[in-house]
Amino acid sequence: MRKIVGLCLMALLFMTGASHAAVNSCGNNSSGFNQWLEAYKKQARAEGFSPRTIEMALGGVTYHSRVISYDRNQKSFKMSFDDFYKLRVNNALINKGRKLMRENAALFDRIEERFGVPREIVVAIWGLETGYGRNIGNMSTMRSLATLAYDCRRADFFRNELRSALLIVEKGDLDPIRMKGAWAGELGQTQFLASSYIKFALDFDGDGKRDLLYSVPDALGSTAHYLQAYGWRFGEPWGPGTPNHEVIRAWNKAGVYVKTIQVMAEKLTAPSN
Repeated sequence: MRKIVGLCLMALLFMTGASHAAVNSCGNNSSGFNQWLEAYKKQARAEGFSPRTIEMALGGVTYHSRVISYDRNQKSFKMSFDDFYKLRVNNALINKGRKLMRENAALFDRIEERFGVPREIVVAIWGLETGYGRNIGNMSTMRSLATLAYDCRRADFFRNELRSALLIVEKGDLDPIRMKGAWAGELGQTQFLASSYIKFALDFDGDGKRDLLYSVPDALGSTAHYLQAYGWRFGEPWGPGTPNHEVIRAWNKAGVYVKTIQVMAEKLTAPSN
């Protein structure tokens, strides 16, 4: 009897070890993806995620080679500031931002009062990330994150993001069918990573859910919350060399992106001609 129990225990340990090894494996093509995903689902269930969440979020997910192509060809941040700014910002974007600040003045008053982050900074991020919510992306977040979590280049980083995306589903904030965004899994009108969504997303419109995709108050309030959490200093400037400039860098580490937010916010502050 002891021998049988011992053999069963050894078999269980072997299977657990094999599953753990499969989850920690990675690949640079689709050949091992399905095996990895099944092992990941088992691990997610062991971590406490409900079978319903796992099936809703990961059932039928397939490898997405186009995501890997995008990951390997990120050229925009290699541009000069002038080229990047001209590509992403124009007078129409600035004028639209000013109009939105006027139309949503009460919302921005609430945001500034609660978080101390000026509306121009929030609107600059909103405009730069998605053209004020017009282009939040249409790629499946779960498919993108699962592909990148399996890929060898940044597996640990994206496995954390995939787990955070599962938490968003488990908490009932978003249905995975609605979770569509940029190729790297960013979500919503200001493009939150799933881990940031879990930490900083707020129900700012009071409907009981944190919806950064389709609720403007939730998206903008959460963006200000993020910046406040990283140390935004109320009433202080945000130009190069200031603490607030470093807070913007926490949003996006690319120098051209940080400077573009700074300059765009300054233009939004200036009176229209």
